Amino acid sequence: MNKLIEQVSNLNDLIIQGQGLKAFDLYYDDDVIMQENNQMEYLGKKLNRKRVAAFFQGITAFRSAKPLHVTIGEKITMVEWAFDLTHKDLGLINYNKVVVQEWENGKVIKERIYYGS
Repeated sequence: MNKLIEQVSNLNDLIIQGQGLKAFDLYYDDDVIMQENNQMEYLGKKLNRKRVAAFFQGITAFRSAKPLHVTIGEKITMVEWAFDLTHKDLGLINYNKVVVQEWENGKVIKERIYYGS
């Protein structure tokens, strides 16, 4: 479990530094499954990287990303995040979300994000 603590800490540090794409490239599996709330699942690193990159490219002002709580279990992590940024299409984004990640061989194999509308 110490290795998982180190990995999620490193991933979170990259996000805090505004390097979300680098975190994605380093820590997400080629066959990752990603889902937001109860929306459809998106399969594969290539497709999900395009989605993540499109979001990050729209950020016009990144003020902060703070992990408020981190929970680590057997091959699973949960992080409550507080974000403060401005996006060209979405405007001011100042919200919290919870990210649940399943890990295998040092990579995120499944991620589900929960947030309010």
